[in-house]
Amino acid sequence: MRLARRIAATGGTLSLALGGLVAAAPTASATVQGCSHHVLEKAPNATTELVEDACKIGADGGEEAFKSCYHLLRDDYVPAVVAADSCRKATK
Repeated sequence: MRLARRIAATGGTLSLALGGLVAAAPTASATVQGCSHHVLEKAPNATTELVEDACKIGADGGEEAFKSCYHLLRDDYVPAVVAADSCRKATK
């Protein structure tokens, strides 16, 4: 009886862990898409390819990724507040 419970618990834990991995996978691309959409909505004259590249860099997370994302967007004349908000969205 104890063995059956252990097997059931292990199976349940494994399925939850694998489900979490599958659920987290689309999140990475969704954050880049959300970042790009935010920039292009607030600054429609921004270069689409540059915005996507900046958001992909920002999605890596961390201070350096944020700074790189921010500076790329600012180089394309995206307003500072929009650039900062968008780069923060890229990591969420």
